Amino acid sequence: MSIFLILLALAILIAGAWRGMSVLVLAPVLAMLAALASGMPVLAGYTQVFMQAAGDFVVAFFPLFLLGALFGKVMEASGAAARLATAIVIRLGPQNAIVAVVLSCALLTYGGVSLFVVAFAAWPLARALFAQTGLPARLIPAAIALGAFTFTMTALPGTPSIQNAIPMASFGTTAFAAPGLGLIAGGLMLALGLVWLQFRVRTLADDAPPDAPDTAPDAPSLPLWVALVPILSVGVVTLLMGNVVLPALDTGYLADPAYGMTELSRVRGLWSVVTALGVALALALILSRPSGMMQVLNTGAESALLPLFNTASLVGFGAVIASLPGFEVLRESLDALSGGNVLISAAVSSSALAGITGSASGGMSIALDVLGPSLMAQASVQGVDPALLHRVVAVATGGLDTLPHNGAVITLLGICGMTHKQAYGDIFVVAVLVPTIACILIIALGLGFGSF
Repeated sequence: MSIFLILLALAILIAGAWRGMSVLVLAPVLAMLAALASGMPVLAGYTQVFMQAAGDFVVAFFPLFLLGALFGKVMEASGAAARLATAIVIRLGPQNAIVAVVLSCALLTYGGVSLFVVAFAAWPLARALFAQTGLPARLIPAAIALGAFTFTMTALPGTPSIQNAIPMASFGTTAFAAPGLGLIAGGLMLALGLVWLQFRVRTLADDAPPDAPDTAPDAPSLPLWVALVPILSVGVVTLLMGNVVLPALDTGYLADPAYGMTELSRVRGLWSVVTALGVALALALILSRPSGMMQVLNTGAESALLPLFNTASLVGFGAVIASLPGFEVLRESLDALSGGNVLISAAVSSSALAGITGSASGGMSIALDVLGPSLMAQASVQGVDPALLHRVVAVATGGLDTLPHNGAVITLLGICGMTHKQAYGDIFVVAVLVPTIACILIIALGLGFGSF
């Protein structure tokens, strides 16, 4: 009965999101109804479980959301994001419109720009390109999702995404964990996603292209190097901080209770990414000098709040679900499917929680809070490199997270003026099915060859 309640709550959450209802309202209401039906004290479930989990997520990852949003807003307002996208389009040509849109989004997100900002920045360019080349409008959301929601979010080594940052504290790894497997997974996601979109172009040949914008996007005058330097700095600074600067510092003070009684290996990755995004933001402000800088920064800071609290609300929902009696039965059933292998167990559990919460970062946070220590213990016994575990968990949560109730999906469809019925099917293929295939591949490679 309790498992049925979990699945029912998830089904209603997906249905509500499909109809456009805010997860800020829907997630706590459904969590409390599930708690009530399972016999959990409702008020305690709300204040001590839901809000505790949501609050912990905000406390831990607010800097990443804030810096990512600020950096993205500066890149957008200065014209740097459009400059990079236009440069890619010019070099690839309009005949490669889908590839140009995907790579534009990928470059921006891999460089640290929030995927929500990328969606806003990519839509006008994609609309103009698709209209010019006669491509079906309904494929625009999937093209943006492929570039922003998949391989640059979970697979590519060094990506400053929140999904790549969360496992670092649990496994003592860096943003460059298992780089070879990450590149393989990322390359497969890109290749299969593009194959699917090109196939859909042929099957939707009679669909109308989008209406051309009343005015074409202005050709940005910002020098290309000015737009590139902040983006490139993210990877460079992340690498230097994690492997050179931080290890050389005396961080013995971290053992003090005032600093959480921790050690450098648990915070090195997060500190590296936060520093890199801070440097990138400073470089973007200095080099591009957007007009109305104060307003740009204020708007950027405000734009960080909705994605942060949407995700935190879904984390709270997932935490309540994870505390119900039926979840333990569900988890044991999932563990039985893994045959005791820590990689498969980690992938299945974290993927299931990402699907329940509709958030890769949310599902990953809950999975690692609940299962992190036991996964590390199993990995030690089975001789599995924590870097491999990091990459598998990251890629695994980047599949089922993109179900219809995912906040980024809802935002993207709203930006493009489309409904789930019109465009979600292709998003599902490129952002759910393809990443799941990539995850299976790197698990198989990891089991055969270990981490590389």
